[in-house]
Amino acid sequence: MTEGLPVVTTSRGAVRGVVDDDVAIFRGIPYAAPPVGPLRFAAPAPVAAWDGVRDATAYGPTPTKPRYAPPFDAMLSDPIVPGDDVLNLNVWTPRPDGDAALPVLVWIHGGAFRSGTGAVGTYDGRAFARDGVVCVTINYRLGMDGFGLLPDAPDNRGLLDQVAALEWVQGEIAAFGGDPDRVTIAGESAGAMSAVTLLAAERARGLFRGVIAQSGAGHHVQSRESAGRVAAELGRRLDVEPTAAGFATVDVDRFVQAQLDLSNEVSSTDRASWGALGLDGMPFEPVLDDALVPRRPIAALQDAAGAGARLLIGTNEEEYRFWMVPLGILPHVTAEALAPAAAVYGAGPELAARYADEPTPGQGLEQLITDWFFRVPALRAAEAPAAAGAGAWVYEFRWRSPVLDGQLGAAHAVEIAFAFDRLADESGWGMIGPDAPQPLADEMHAAWVAFVRDGDPGWPAYVPDARAVRVFGGDAGAGVVEDDPRGARRAAWDGLR
Repeated sequence: MTEGLPVVTTSRGAVRGVVDDDVAIFRGIPYAAPPVGPLRFAAPAPVAAWDGVRDATAYGPTPTKPRYAPPFDAMLSDPIVPGDDVLNLNVWTPRPDGDAALPVLVWIHGGAFRSGTGAVGTYDGRAFARDGVVCVTINYRLGMDGFGLLPDAPDNRGLLDQVAALEWVQGEIAAFGGDPDRVTIAGESAGAMSAVTLLAAERARGLFRGVIAQSGAGHHVQSRESAGRVAAELGRRLDVEPTAAGFATVDVDRFVQAQLDLSNEVSSTDRASWGALGLDGMPFEPVLDDALVPRRPIAALQDAAGAGARLLIGTNEEEYRFWMVPLGILPHVTAEALAPAAAVYGAGPELAARYADEPTPGQGLEQLITDWFFRVPALRAAEAPAAAGAGAWVYEFRWRSPVLDGQLGAAHAVEIAFAFDRLADESGWGMIGPDAPQPLADEMHAAWVAFVRDGDPGWPAYVPDARAVRVFGGDAGAGVVEDDPRGARRAAWDGLR
């Protein structure tokens, strides 16, 4: 039965969605052609027009990716939907008409550039729509298909997919009630890294006015040497040439498994061989190229790239517990191991000593890696627009999850359900449990809505002489703003990474 269901006409054809809680929802809308056959490793191509009204009531196919391995499969939801039309997006809107001109949030999912999808239940955008924001979530190519360096294919195909999705938003979102001049892009982890990379990219200029980066910044790009080594090693393991043509001959399941095996090896504790070439635990990520990413995004930001856009960026207090607690690493770290571990991340004994005052050596190492991978890059990203006089706001999320007998803490990805106001969605309970505090979600979600709507989340901007950091959760209570709570450790990292 289709009577009464919302229909919106795009430039490629009409789509029919559903209505739930006064929110119109359109799922699985293609923004580019299916990347199959000769298009598999090509730049995203325009989607063909269709006749009639296309059903947009269910999530579309997801890009090729591995499933999460135990114990992370019990913590994270990552649906797999079969099919070829993987370059699709989803829209939640309170007013699917051309006169609404509402602010727009475009969400880029995380997953280390090898996993994830816009179809995760926690990313359901109805709370944003309820509060007057059109929410869009996207899929993009992952792993070697999206980010491998191949001599016979364009670089950074996954980023090109994201740009194509943003171009779709520019051209089509008005019909869904959105204002193409009031677009904010947001993401977590690899999604945040993507968003900051796009902030610094000339190719994406004018496609958005603001960026929300949760636990990711503009440091995570590979040199061409590193990316070439990854492709060569994958080709060696699969006994094919490390080219688009060579990889296209490999069975998909075998191809995905080989990438997973390589990823697990690179992200292991032995960084000696891979780390020397600049890998940071993710073999698939944006690579330096001549067009989209000609230099490290943080360097571009420091030269005022993206100065026209506002930035809201932050991290969780105990990011790296996400990896150390489920794998049982935390209690086995000794005081003697702290300095050698710090050296792996480029930190000498003096810097390592700054982490020796944590309650346990394991927590010291966790905080050191959290700073190296997440917190310091985020603060450096905020410092760039702050120094240029543009708007930057910083937060820290401190609510400690009760998952894993209370040991998960304020780990990576715990904050997502709060930002989306999706605490009741069971797909997120593997990270936060069933009884997370709704007042904290009300607080954080409202700040995100305010930033998307007004360009200001509601606390003082981060500027060189007053480094305000908004705290969500923790012992201090609601609405706390601290002055540079990590300043001493942050400064100690200058000159590294």
